[in-house]
Amino acid sequence: MDFDRRKASTLASLSSNEADKSPKGSLDTPIIPLINIINNHLSYFTTSSCSGRISILSQPKPDPKSSNPTKKKARGGTWLFITHDAADPDSVISLLFSDSIKLTQNSELVFRFEPLIIAVECRDLNSAQSLVSLAIACGFRESGITSASKRVIVGIRCSIRVEVPLGDTQKIMVSEDYVRFLVGVANEKMEANWKRTDGFLRAFLKSQEGALENGDVSNCSKSGGDCNEGQGSFERSFGYAQDLVPSESLGESEVISRCILYISPMIIAGEPIERLFLWGHSACTLENMDKTEVLIFGGFGGSGRHARRNDSFLLDPFHGILKEINAVSRPSPRLGHTASLIGDCMFVIGGRADPTNILSEVWVLNTVKNEWRLLDCTGSAFPPRHRHAAAAVGSKIYVFGGLNNDTISSSLHVLDTNTLQWEELVAYGEWPCARHSHSMVAYGSKIFMFGGYYGEALGDLYSFDILTCSWKVEKVGGRSPHARFSHSMFVYQYYIGIIGGCPVRQHCQELALLDTRSLFWRHVILSSMDKELFVRCTVNVVHDDLIMVGGGAACYAFGTKFSEPMKLNLLPLLSLNDHDSSSRHGENHGNKQEGGLMGNDNFLFQAPHVGIGSTQCPETQSLNVENHMGLTCASGWVVKLEKRHAKLGKDILKKFGWLDQERKVYAHENGLFISFPVTEKFCAIFLEDKFESSGDHLLKTFKAESFLLNEMSSSAALDVLKEIGAIKLPDEVVQKRKASKSPLKIMTEAVASLIRQKGLSDELLEQLPNRWERLGDIIVLPISSFRDPVWDSIGEELWPIIAKSLNTHRLARQGRVAANGTRDGTLEILVGDSGWVDHHENGILYSFDSTKCMFSWGNLSEKIRMANLDCTDAVIVDLFAGIGYFVLPFLVRAKAKLVYACEWNPHAIEALKRNIEANSVSDHCIILEGDNRITAPKGVADRVCLGLIPSSEGSWLTAVRALRSEGGILHVHGNVKDTEEESWANHVSKSISEYARSEGRCWEVAIDHVERVKWYAPHIRHVVADVRCRQI
Repeated sequence: MDFDRRKASTLASLSSNEADKSPKGSLDTPIIPLINIINNHLSYFTTSSCSGRISILSQPKPDPKSSNPTKKKARGGTWLFITHDAADPDSVISLLFSDSIKLTQNSELVFRFEPLIIAVECRDLNSAQSLVSLAIACGFRESGITSASKRVIVGIRCSIRVEVPLGDTQKIMVSEDYVRFLVGVANEKMEANWKRTDGFLRAFLKSQEGALENGDVSNCSKSGGDCNEGQGSFERSFGYAQDLVPSESLGESEVISRCILYISPMIIAGEPIERLFLWGHSACTLENMDKTEVLIFGGFGGSGRHARRNDSFLLDPFHGILKEINAVSRPSPRLGHTASLIGDCMFVIGGRADPTNILSEVWVLNTVKNEWRLLDCTGSAFPPRHRHAAAAVGSKIYVFGGLNNDTISSSLHVLDTNTLQWEELVAYGEWPCARHSHSMVAYGSKIFMFGGYYGEALGDLYSFDILTCSWKVEKVGGRSPHARFSHSMFVYQYYIGIIGGCPVRQHCQELALLDTRSLFWRHVILSSMDKELFVRCTVNVVHDDLIMVGGGAACYAFGTKFSEPMKLNLLPLLSLNDHDSSSRHGENHGNKQEGGLMGNDNFLFQAPHVGIGSTQCPETQSLNVENHMGLTCASGWVVKLEKRHAKLGKDILKKFGWLDQERKVYAHENGLFISFPVTEKFCAIFLEDKFESSGDHLLKTFKAESFLLNEMSSSAALDVLKEIGAIKLPDEVVQKRKASKSPLKIMTEAVASLIRQKGLSDELLEQLPNRWERLGDIIVLPISSFRDPVWDSIGEELWPIIAKSLNTHRLARQGRVAANGTRDGTLEILVGDSGWVDHHENGILYSFDSTKCMFSWGNLSEKIRMANLDCTDAVIVDLFAGIGYFVLPFLVRAKAKLVYACEWNPHAIEALKRNIEANSVSDHCIILEGDNRITAPKGVADRVCLGLIPSSEGSWLTAVRALRSEGGILHVHGNVKDTEEESWANHVSKSISEYARSEGRCWEVAIDHVERVKWYAPHIRHVVADVRCRQI
């Protein structure tokens, strides 16, 4: 049965007089208008619904004699009370506290509020994604696609629920006042539920714009004639016709049909790749003399339990190396902030620390010293915001829009990073509407802004001229990119690119490019994006590659989805349109042209005083030249500069296409001078016989002036190079830049060569690892790699090859944790002598012998959670201290007064002693060697950590004895089946209560929180129960 037949059948059953399959037997009256509007749409019909309800559920108790307890949902139950309106507290109280309720079967009683939930079948994934986006925007944030195989089903729902046990039919465990309070809370939530439902109805009506099934369906887009069919402005990009129009029919001005760009995943070494599973983070391109890296900060996600982060990383895209920056005094965890790089400093502005804490603060990271600092900015008030956009021009950062709770901003602020003063600009021209989740880039003296969200997705392009302080709606030819928000923008050569965002497109992914020379939109097809979600990701241009980090979405049905780091080579874009290549490669490539925009560098810089208006031809310019015979081609020449002028010289060479990026930049004379390889074009301008030899390397005196690089002519640029003492001389090194290869590819090629040389089967290559971990400077191969015994026969030659491929001096292979009481590690060193490593994590140094001690990367989120506790003046007992996994976070970050560290593994104890000394906390730690059931102190602890898996139950009594007489908190670790978390938590609570009674403690024991740390195995989770013990 196809969609239309199923829809007709469902609507026919709705219009009949027969009762439906719900317990009530009919639709809830409050949502009949919404149901009718949805069912009138061509692409939707409802399959089930509830407008929201307040109820008391009576559910049979589980049979205590049964060896296989029945799940809650399978036990069934009946409603003692239910209403789809506000509840009357007196009616609920009279029902609960009447004698008649005791006459019924003994059952558990649960008070509930449940919000609106609607199941909608959709014609296709396009319409489903559109509906989900609209629902989430209206506050139904748990909405998602629950089925996408034979039928596409969307669930519309939110999380404003209440579920409180009241006792049972024989005894109500709460007072009448508490029930009255519960009813009041539920009524408030019902009111909020109605407001969200009304908002969703209005938004749905607005999105249709006259394209209902029974109304006008002639409202078609101008691109390819596709009919929106009521999907509205929120998701206009989902029309089939637009996505399926062949690129040839659109012409070169619409889609560059000769070019398909291929996206490839990045192989990450160093830190685990899961630490880049983020969205709402920030990223900047950090250029050093020897390499260019991507600097990443904050965001939501990460390894272990997903949460807001305040980690900083450097990603080397060329080698795929990810390393954490261990900086002190870092900002609080956040997402939705912006980061802008000014010189060597990254400025982080705003963000959201939690749903109620929107930030206005400005932090700066000095990338040379690895130091964070909170800035005290003056000037105009800068209101808190997140999901804003920022762009840097020179020493100033321009910030527009953003979100602060329900307030969407349309203000434009500028931060002068020299004076640390905010200024709210009063601009002229066509001011943009308020928005959030938009993107901005700087290009010359202009800032370009596209898209965002303000009641609907926006598709407008604005420019802000910093010289005239005016906004302008850019009128651009070609097909405009579809409206979107949470997307990314970048600048590459003379293109401004737009990628990703929400709503997500199904049929194909496109990279929208604004050609700044002709002011025309072009669109390039991207491959391999059907499974990636570039929503709230970051993009950075590194040489000719676009580095995409993070992005994703959350769905209550499918969970959280993150995109892996990806790389897109942009170089093919420069080979297009050969007919106008002269304008791209000519002298005036960066200058303003007729109908075009200014060049692509977006910063101000200090430069010597030169004649900007000079009419001198490039051919008559002169640099200081050291003459050598026969070298006039690009492969043999470099421009040599003093180190202090290297950044300026590099910017000029890059802007005018004079820097030969096929060869390496290198330093010489103890780093005092930097040599930049130059291109054929540069050599053609500066023929050797036009220069006289000069040995004068001293910088001439000049007057410094600030100006825009893009306003500089090529002749003026040559004057600048001359004034800063540039010297043209033959390249003595001639180092060719290697083609970019991932470590995995390098390893595969090297190992393939070896096994063929040894006459072994190529099938062995299947056992090569595609991921590995790093402990300090040791690369650790997974236990599943190199399983065949034949590898050991060539180990003497193999392991050095692997180490060289992965750029490490020490290589090891992971073994299983020994099944003994001390849980010894079994790491096997393959290359290198010692197994001792220094591992930095969360600002803490862990030093240990990796061949004898285990170390878990997956527990990072739990270590951070413990580190973020306020343990000032607290005494803590760690019954399973190990090398200090939790001891050190308690002491270094949580500032505990004293930690008793119990451990019986002598290798771990040796490492623990080193670590408390190295982290300067030895005065606050007492190490107790031996079995904790014997050595642990009694009656001293505010907290006890039981960090042993799969179970720490053997020391639960010891933990109870360690707590002070008035109680405290236990952090109980365990491995639990995902279907048994609730029963495990009840078992923990009950057992601790019994141990407390046996020790004569009169405590109230409750589970405050159960933390899901990581998946340990299929359907097995590592969890931590926070057990609060309070004296009664």
